[in-house]
Amino acid sequence: MIAFALRLAVSGGRSAVGRLVMIAAAVAVGVGLLLSTLAASNAVGHQNDRQIWLDSGAASRTETAPVDPLLWRAHTDYYDGRSIVEVDVAATGPTAPVPPGLARVPAAGQYYASPALARLLRATPADQLGDRFPGRLAGLVGDDALASPDALVAVLGRTQAEVKAGPDARSVTTLARTFPPVCGDDCPASGVRGDALTLIFSVVAAALVFPVLMFIGSATRLSAATREQRYAAMRLVGATPRQVAVISTVESTVAAGAGLVVGFGLFFLLRPAVATVPFTGDRFFTADLTLTALQAVVVALGVPVAAAVAARVALRRVTISPLGVTRRVTPRPPQVWRLFVLVAGLGELAFFLGRRPASTNGQAAAYLTGFLLVMLGLVVAGPWLTMAAARAGARRARRPATLIAARRLADDPKAGFRSVSGLVLALFVTTATVSIIGTINADRGSLAGDAQTRTAVQDGSLSDAPLTGATPDRLVAQLRAVPGLAGLAVVHADPDKIGKVLEVRSGPPSDPGTPVTRAAPGDPLLAEVPTVPDGLVACSDLARLVVIGHCSAGASVAAVALDAFLNLESAPNQVWPTAPISSAAITSLPVQMLYVTTDGSTAAMERTRTLLTVAYPQQEVRMVNDWASEQQRVLAGWRQLANVVLATTLPIAGCSLAVSVVAGLSDRRRPFAMLRLAGAPLAVLRRVVGMESVLPLLSAALLATGAGFAASAMFLRSQLGYGLVPPGVTYYAFVVAGLALSLGIIASTLPLLTRLTGPESARNG
Repeated sequence: MIAFALRLAVSGGRSAVGRLVMIAAAVAVGVGLLLSTLAASNAVGHQNDRQIWLDSGAASRTETAPVDPLLWRAHTDYYDGRSIVEVDVAATGPTAPVPPGLARVPAAGQYYASPALARLLRATPADQLGDRFPGRLAGLVGDDALASPDALVAVLGRTQAEVKAGPDARSVTTLARTFPPVCGDDCPASGVRGDALTLIFSVVAAALVFPVLMFIGSATRLSAATREQRYAAMRLVGATPRQVAVISTVESTVAAGAGLVVGFGLFFLLRPAVATVPFTGDRFFTADLTLTALQAVVVALGVPVAAAVAARVALRRVTISPLGVTRRVTPRPPQVWRLFVLVAGLGELAFFLGRRPASTNGQAAAYLTGFLLVMLGLVVAGPWLTMAAARAGARRARRPATLIAARRLADDPKAGFRSVSGLVLALFVTTATVSIIGTINADRGSLAGDAQTRTAVQDGSLSDAPLTGATPDRLVAQLRAVPGLAGLAVVHADPDKIGKVLEVRSGPPSDPGTPVTRAAPGDPLLAEVPTVPDGLVACSDLARLVVIGHCSAGASVAAVALDAFLNLESAPNQVWPTAPISSAAITSLPVQMLYVTTDGSTAAMERTRTLLTVAYPQQEVRMVNDWASEQQRVLAGWRQLANVVLATTLPIAGCSLAVSVVAGLSDRRRPFAMLRLAGAPLAVLRRVVGMESVLPLLSAALLATGAGFAASAMFLRSQLGYGLVPPGVTYYAFVVAGLALSLGIIASTLPLLTRLTGPESARNG
């Protein structure tokens, strides 16, 4: 029977072969996307593994090993908005551990650089970047120590005294193999840690894998009605129900199996292209896009099995008597209970308003469960909503096309909704993603602010430790000689406040003297830093820094809150209090900070940064917006994840829509052919097809949009304490463009009606 089924699957002429090819092609696209999604998720883990060694100097690590310690200090530098991870090392003996990707520990005056950093050094003038690195380039850091081909990493050989003099210096006897339990500035690796990685996997599974599986399911149902009629004819000549079921299963499995093989081929062929997608903000190494054995086996077995199950399910509406009399059973109408899953998902999110779980695991479980239930609820409730909309449309129908479409949808709302289910999920994901990311950006304010302030370069600490190791007069002269310099302030430490206990103050970050919110390892979106003491600035310097504010009339020295130099918005109208000291007297005080504004050019800012780095090698010289780098990286990662989800989900939804509409046309070729023979104009049939797709699309789109806003609003309020900020015009333009594209896809399938509804379809159907 299986051999007969295989022969029958390809012996039906061009139409049978074309049907198998179409199913195989659709399954191949779905499998390729599914494998790429799984491999990209695995690549995130590989990125983590490659860069864990950078956190070897974390204070929270415990290590014991009978080897010579490696003196270690990891810190972060920047160039033109890109972070550079630098590790200062000094071996204390021949058995000191060697960082991965290096042939040996670099000696003092040597350094290893990642390939991307080496290229950047060659392409950049030395006074903008290269002068920051000691000595000569000894070699390249190997790929096994880099998270991405674009990673900027340097391992710098220093003397033992130079390493020990730096903050966060450690003696390392073993290199980290797992992320440390507690991280701060001593953890420069930017990987997705622990539970957050689980969160990424869950988001990917919910937002990408689910639509892909639905797409594969839609593909395997192509021409279901045509096959059912053929099976009824087989029963007429004596085939048993079991034999018919075997033939149906084999036919669908053959097409799905062929698509599976092609899909695996597509995945391996497109791996280099997929690797260029910055899933977490960085490209992947192609070798990191791998599948686990379990994943490969599950996909290889699951897709044909799913196709077989879909074929068996497709026959559930066909009842065939022993005499060969066939009848198609009208399905039971969807019941209102289908709304309960959606309500349960929204209710689960509502339950955690004011009850945010304390642990990251608890938060992931709580919110992901709610979002998954909402997504599942949209799919489950879709047929009921389609039926309700169709019945309402039938009662108000004034044209034959509207009445026919509404009646057909009311008769089988599941089939009508199935064609647009992928787009509904895409719209929900889009709405929730844009709402959450947009609200976080608006409330945090870390990515907004003032271009003038962003042109500033700052060196020094907000703590009570003044700068040491450079002659300010000489350095100031070098800085003033930089082309493009706009203003320079030497901020001196206030002797009355050095060593005092810092108090915590609250207020808007844009107000001078209030804390700037920035990242913290445990909860990067919620942590705040304490207020720091004031610094003393000569009014002659402050006059050139219009972004900071100005002195009172007649004052010579102002007391400026140090955290005002970190604000992301200018405060030119701020008047700072007068300090009871002369401008001559403050020159003898320790220098707390140097603050420079430029014309905004990369050359001016990076020359300034290089001069400050060479003068103060133990300090991290940052632009003003670099102070929010950790938070920006978190937000940028979320935005990048959102972009990937949107860029992947929408094409999947569009393909699913196209396949479903074509499948629906193929399945209804005989009824449409009979209508044409009865005198129905082809234009009327086209309007029927359009209405059958547009009505469930628009009705479900409204529900998905509302659910997206509601779910994101409850998540924001519960997790972050934020009120939902409505998305801008871009979002609505994006939604309208997506719906218009969907209508275009539907319209592009309408020419098939002419070929599918000819007289031969009525005769042979």
